[in-house]
Amino acid sequence: MGIKIEFNPDLALRNYSEYEAGKRKKEECIPRDMKAGGVYSFLKLGQRNYWLEGEIPLLETKGGESLSLPLASIQILETAHFSDNGVIYTKGTYKVKELIPIDEVKFNGFAKL
Repeated sequence: MGIKIEFNPDLALRNYSEYEAGKRKKEECIPRDMKAGGVYSFLKLGQRNYWLEGEIPLLETKGGESLSLPLASIQILETAHFSDNGVIYTKGTYKVKELIPIDEVKFNGFAKL
């Protein structure tokens, strides 16, 4: 027994097609028409902590820690933890600071280039 908290250096969300297929909630997925400057909601299973004082990468996940290269540089604006039928979730909002073309490197570890 203990307190289970995950510290995340990035925000990893599912492909929007999983929402369209009815497998995920909209907030669990990367927005279809994501734009720089846009503010979006997210939802993650578990009690997670994110860095709020700077930009972190937004990644696409297929589950099982299978992650894409960064798709965008984002800033987490707020987070909250809640319990639903005994299951802990983290929800929040983030602002897209910059979309990252697939052939560009914008992060080196935690540092934004």
